[in-house]
Amino acid sequence: MKILVTGATGLIGKDLVVELINQNHTIHYLSTNKKKLNQLPNCKGFYWNPKQGIIDENCFNQVDIIVHLAGASIAQRWTPAYKKELMQSRTKTTSLLFNTLKNIPNQVKKIVSASGTAIYPDSLTAIYTENSTEIEDSFLSNVVQKWEESVNKFQFLNIKTSVIRTGVVYASNGGALQEIIKPIKMGVGSAFGSGKQIQSWIHLSDLVQLYSLVINSDIEGIINAVAPQKVTNQELTQAIAKRFNKTIWLPNMPQWFMKIILGEMSILLFNSKNIQPQKALQYNFQFQYPTLEKALDQIIK
Repeated sequence: MKILVTGATGLIGKDLVVELINQNHTIHYLSTNKKKLNQLPNCKGFYWNPKQGIIDENCFNQVDIIVHLAGASIAQRWTPAYKKELMQSRTKTTSLLFNTLKNIPNQVKKIVSASGTAIYPDSLTAIYTENSTEIEDSFLSNVVQKWEESVNKFQFLNIKTSVIRTGVVYASNGGALQEIIKPIKMGVGSAFGSGKQIQSWIHLSDLVQLYSLVINSDIEGIINAVAPQKVTNQELTQAIAKRFNKTIWLPNMPQWFMKIILGEMSILLFNSKNIQPQKALQYNFQFQYPTLEKALDQIIK
């Protein structure tokens, strides 16, 4: 198949593109940086500027599936201006794809879009699956809702839609886990808040394979991209410390203190979300890293 990828040079996109090429798919990708249009080997880059509504329509030529990963990182202080960027980098990019396809001949049959688990409410006891309808009342949850609404519009063009609600991505070459590891490795790490909050996570390799499954199958709708094992913040902190033979001696970090340092974004460290990958398991998806122990074995050498 011919696949158009946005966000192809990001943490997830780079590995996914390699996997899709290895499967003999043809890859087009969109970039807002003209210098990156020849950056990915064996792929063809096209320029777009969603803020100005500019897109090279040739990117859609003979494309069967769109994989939409574009979106500003949530790991940056949420100033009012950056909150606007977080929202628009998801909704404006999606709308530009939709409005362009609406007005040109194309053969796109499906869009597979990134999404977030922030939509689920903070809870120490609730268990969320793809069938859960509870929605958190928060800024980031609102971003996810608007993001998914913009993706679901593609159904009006008879294009199938899949949204992959992704937990915290664990990887050896970037992502949130590396930032968690740093202070623990230096002997000054600690858990956050009560430490009881549940972290729903997924190894980058499993995430790439889950995208591959959705791209190459008829799976539609919401897919929770999380590992089957739940882990509390305290358990994660202790497991990492054990790998480096460190002792967690500092008291747990209070939320008020982290809010001073990180602002509103600090809520990500204290929210508890027990999310289950029900749909992936129903489709017999085989997690290579189903447990924290296996994931850390690969990431921490």
